[in-house]
Amino acid sequence: MPGPQRLPSALLALVAQAVAVVAVGGLAIALHHLAPLPFWIVLAGIVAALLSRRLRLPSWWQAINLAFPPLLGLALQSSIDPAWYLAGFLLLALTSSGVIRTRVPLYLSSPRAAEELAARLPAHAHLLDLGCGLGGPLARLQRLRPDASLEGVEAAPLNWLISRLRLGRRARVHLGSLWDADLSACDVVYAYLSPAPMARLWEKARGEMRPGSLFISNTFAVPGVAPDEEVELNDLSHARLLIWRMR
Repeated sequence: MPGPQRLPSALLALVAQAVAVVAVGGLAIALHHLAPLPFWIVLAGIVAALLSRRLRLPSWWQAINLAFPPLLGLALQSSIDPAWYLAGFLLLALTSSGVIRTRVPLYLSSPRAAEELAARLPAHAHLLDLGCGLGGPLARLQRLRPDASLEGVEAAPLNWLISRLRLGRRARVHLGSLWDADLSACDVVYAYLSPAPMARLWEKARGEMRPGSLFISNTFAVPGVAPDEEVELNDLSHARLLIWRMR
């Protein structure tokens, strides 16, 4: 059974929220006469945040779990047009499509990750960002290393569109699956995905990448394969870069 550090943060956050709601909900039913409903809603958020902290989730996930029950309570008590809920669902679908199938949610790389990538790029290198999201790392890399040839691939349509508009001609951003990407011409392949695809992605990298090129994963390890270098980013998400030099 994998430990908590091997599971996606989004899944752990959902588990923490579910446990908190069930536990506090049971107390609220049994002891409803001791406190009003808003008290129990806020308590559910506090318990979810504490569980998130216990699971060593990033601070922003703790904040989300703290705020979610009160915000949900306010939403249920307000007269919000149901169309807004539909709009929210569609937005989530456009930005996170495929997450159930691929188990790769949207993670946003910190500026520190891009800075460390820039420091490791050879002159005039070709970097491919697998699952480039909203294009943050590519945009920062373009400013730090204008000599580099930058490319990204993204499966979620809205994320791809935002990234494409944000980067313009400064990087090539493709809409599609990372499994269809050709890694053979890359000097550096960067991925911030989840534990789920790492074993398969490592086999793809080994089969396609040239000797001497770098495969870099943000936070998530390749099962059973120790990295050649590990860089702590010291950012809010407590992320790290795991670096393999292909042989």
